[in-house]
Amino acid sequence: MDLDPRTPVVVGVGQYLHRADSLDDALEPAALMERAVREAASDAGLDGPPAADSVRVVNIIGWRYRNAARFLAGRLGIEGAELAESAPGGNSPQMLVNRTALDIAAGSTDVAVLAGGEAFRTYMRARKEDVTLDWPKADDDDDPVIIGEELVMNHPHERELGIWQPVQIYPMFETALRAADGRDVVEHEERLGRLWSDLSHVAAGNPNAWIRDARSPQEITTVTAGNRMIGLPYPKLMNSNSDVDMAASVIMCSVEAARRLGIDEDRWVFPLAGTDCHEHDFVSNRDTFSRTPAIELGGSRALSLAGLDIDDVALIDLYSCFPSAVQLGARSLGIDPFERQWSRTGGLPFCGGPWNDYPMHAIATIVTELRERRGEVGLVWANGGYATKHSFGLYSTNPPSGGFRHESPQDEIDALPKRELAIGAEAAGDVHVEAYTVMFSRDGDPETALTACRTDDGRRAWGRSSDPGTAAAMCDGEWVGIGVRLDDDATLHV
Repeated sequence: MDLDPRTPVVVGVGQYLHRADSLDDALEPAALMERAVREAASDAGLDGPPAADSVRVVNIIGWRYRNAARFLAGRLGIEGAELAESAPGGNSPQMLVNRTALDIAAGSTDVAVLAGGEAFRTYMRARKEDVTLDWPKADDDDDPVIIGEELVMNHPHERELGIWQPVQIYPMFETALRAADGRDVVEHEERLGRLWSDLSHVAAGNPNAWIRDARSPQEITTVTAGNRMIGLPYPKLMNSNSDVDMAASVIMCSVEAARRLGIDEDRWVFPLAGTDCHEHDFVSNRDTFSRTPAIELGGSRALSLAGLDIDDVALIDLYSCFPSAVQLGARSLGIDPFERQWSRTGGLPFCGGPWNDYPMHAIATIVTELRERRGEVGLVWANGGYATKHSFGLYSTNPPSGGFRHESPQDEIDALPKRELAIGAEAAGDVHVEAYTVMFSRDGDPETALTACRTDDGRRAWGRSSDPGTAAAMCDGEWVGIGVRLDDDATLHV
């Protein structure tokens, strides 16, 4: 194969999960990542981890090492390498692949080990048992190189009202999508049950999935003690599952290095093209909750850079923290999620949602499948925040004709309309509900109603109520489009 020696290529992938019986046999994140990297090295046909010049770790939410790459490199016996960590966000694994491909093509990196892992199940178990973990931390002045930029995604007013958790905001997207599509509550619930049942069946066939029990649509949607309602309309099974100890790894290098290392060309999978971009920073300023223009522009640009159309893509993995994310991604990319298989793993609820690192598992899975389906194309969409930050990657065993290509359509996105936010007296009075959710207590009681509303002049205004009667009332029927009243402190009255 006659290729530019600086062409970036994925040569090895690995996934690892550990079901500890207790804290005594639990593994820290660096140990999980070490095992994933060793799996990736074996996958590449190597005797052990390569002498990489860069070790790049996905930002860890649970145990804060300060410099996780240092501990991973030490476990792998890699010396003198750049030690790097991604900025936070579920987009970061694909962003790291994009950035590493650019660095390899430019000649600044030759061999890179990418890894991510979380031991969040163990971390939370230790907190519940009041046990102090003796896992290491780097010195205060031992900082890794940071790849990517951290985005401030919460408007101060959102934080003031306590509206900042994904479990609050993604259900609001869902109610807006339901209303935009003109479905009633029961019809839409049945649709979500089918969507997530399909996802569980994919996980059931994935040996690297945390939960491998196929669920029926009725099991997905029926509220029980084990499937309690969290944020209307999402019971527990429709939420990302972060209660996992998992890791994944991707080894990338130049074609020149792959040949020097003696890696069989049958293992090579090429990144064809990628894009990175984000929506308007704050949910408060999104033009609508039922559309994601950054996914539309980022996805279409990635496909265009690779000379492809979405119908040319055989293997797809859409980020799946909540059903609304899948639907927003699918419609933005021109995919019917009931006609095409849109997950290769079983997604964050069933394969497992190790916080920022899930897309590394998606990439590893698609790379493995592409080797068996030579010449076909795989697409990964990785998402961070509140459907905020987006990274796209296209992969194939066929190399890109013009080399790896990457762009960001951010200037076009920034120029799109923004909705103004009304606060205090400007928001007080009669408004209409644009999107909403009701947050439930752990005992299963409706606790807090949250609304995004439109004022008469088209601005957005947030509302919330901790009145049990209001919260219970908003669990019945459709509330999008209903007139409500806000006080100047954002208290909601229905």
